[in-house]
Amino acid sequence: MPTESELLRTDDKQIEELFRNSPAGKTPQGPMEGVAILPAAGRAGAWVLAGVVNRFLWRGKVFSPEGYLSNRLTPLDILSIVATVGPGPSRLDDQECIVIDYSHTSLVFGVVRDELRQVDPDLYLGLIWLAGHKVGWFTLREPDSAQG
Repeated sequence: MPTESELLRTDDKQIEELFRNSPAGKTPQGPMEGVAILPAAGRAGAWVLAGVVNRFLWRGKVFSPEGYLSNRLTPLDILSIVATVGPGPSRLDDQECIVIDYSHTSLVFGVVRDELRQVDPDLYLGLIWLAGHKVGWFTLREPDSAQG
């Protein structure tokens, strides 16, 4: 069972393998804490970048039962950048995942698509697509299920 700390120390190929081998799981509900994982920054860089992103920019997502979500932004926890949420095939391997689609809800972020799979009972791994290109990863977990 991976933790966020372990994923921050993992290279892109291993993270991709974990994503490919994980089930879609059920769609999260309510607020979720997030951590950005950008392996291209290198292992030390991934830790620093994750800390900066989490502290000042993106803190997670809030899922509604109606099939939408909002992103949690800045230390003020501003809810913004709405997306639709539902099951669908992953662009990575055509297997089922939870698709987070901004194309119908955001002019600025319409070229972004996130995909989620459940890698642990309390942890989801997300894949970020920008204009059809894989650009990074993130995790989501319920606020009361902190990991090391």
